[in-house]
Amino acid sequence: MTAGTTIFADGILDASVTSGVARLSLAQTGPDGKPVPAGQLVVPLVQLPNMVNGLSSLLKQVEAKMREQQPPAEADAPSAFRFG
Repeated sequence: MTAGTTIFADGILDASVTSGVARLSLAQTGPDGKPVPAGQLVVPLVQLPNMVNGLSSLLKQVEAKMREQQPPAEADAPSAFRFG
């Protein structure tokens, strides 16, 4: 992986498309529980479907891993999963 800026985000404040570029204003939940700006993700519009498909694929993998790690319905043990 190449060096770059890491931004923690747990939401999106705003999204727009101008001149063929998608701009997503990223958010973090502040101490008061309200979103605060965290940075901006700027993606060429032609690449946006690839980015969305990549995130969708990751979500499907996480969901599958969670289902895999769930205890049987009759068990009361808490579930957890890890990526190795």
